[in-house]
Amino acid sequence: MESETTIDTQELGEKIVRVLKTIYDPEIPVDIYELGLIYDVFVNEDLEVRILMTLTSPNCPVAETLPVEVEEKVKSLDLVKDAEVEITFDPPWTQELMSEEAKLELGML
Repeated sequence: MESETTIDTQELGEKIVRVLKTIYDPEIPVDIYELGLIYDVFVNEDLEVRILMTLTSPNCPVAETLPVEVEEKVKSLDLVKDAEVEITFDPPWTQELMSEEAKLELGML
């Protein structure tokens, strides 16, 4: 029974990534994960999540709403106790951070 109380943080991390892939940048038809906007996802033993992310630009029209959407969607996962999004522009986002899939989607390959 004990193994059921131990939650695999890697598995939870994968669930978080799946949620992140449902959130899209309003200006680019690619999800924020494939765009490379998510720099890091930390899950501690208390199942609190910290997401380090960036925006395509500091003047991004969704600078106020996108982090809130990310927080709310991640918090909606059953196992997550809390989620916090930290926005950084260091390093600044560039197209190099996009996945091959995103580049293909946008006709950049």
